[in-house]
Amino acid sequence: MLLKKNAFKTALQEMRLQRGIWCTLSDPLAAEMTAGCGYDWMLFDTEHSPTGIHNILPLLQAVAPYMVSPIVRPAVLEPALIKKYLDFGAQTILVPYVQTPEEAALAVASVTYPPEGIRGVAGMTRATGFGTIAGYHEKARDEICILVQIETVQAVERMEEIAATPGLDGIFIGPADLAASMGYPGQPSHPEVKRAVVDHIRRIRALGLPPGVLAVDLSLAQDCIDAGAVFVSQDLDLIALRKGLSLT
Repeated sequence: MLLKKNAFKTALQEMRLQRGIWCTLSDPLAAEMTAGCGYDWMLFDTEHSPTGIHNILPLLQAVAPYMVSPIVRPAVLEPALIKKYLDFGAQTILVPYVQTPEEAALAVASVTYPPEGIRGVAGMTRATGFGTIAGYHEKARDEICILVQIETVQAVERMEEIAATPGLDGIFIGPADLAASMGYPGQPSHPEVKRAVVDHIRRIRALGLPPGVLAVDLSLAQDCIDAGAVFVSQDLDLIALRKGLSLT
């Protein structure tokens, strides 16, 4: 059995725009339906949703037959959680609320086997094809994509240091938390926040890394794309569901 290629990571390396959707529903049937909707990637969020560690495996299995690339966001920077998601077969991880270069380095180490990293070694996992992928442990890191989320004023002030982390594959800007950090809680479309988000997208791109963003404000999303954002989501599954069902 061959190690699965990470099409999302390849696209980011080539700075090709990748459009995705944020998924907060923990139902595999909903995930499977969404997987066929044409997105390049879909993110399973365990930070701000009912989805937890026991839901991720069936979600990954549900979308496996489709071309879409699944991303898992752990609730926190926790190597033990990240290890489990990788063993479940996730190849792309987005770590929230990274504040320092030291935390970025821990995120990278968490997806990397020793001696360079701290990922625990296991053989009989979904990631290894249940032991059938020859040389998995030597090759796995080539197809794993590690992204960090910067979402506070303090973190963006250290952007250059964080971006310099060896092995980091991309940086995601979180407008909602950044808005709160800037003194505008609940106002990710505030003009000052929008200007800051677009500016940070440009900074990340200038540092040579692919920037990402979630922006349900469509004008902000387009401004971010124009500024160089590479992985972009303009919708959440729950928002889309409510819009589609609402009578008002």
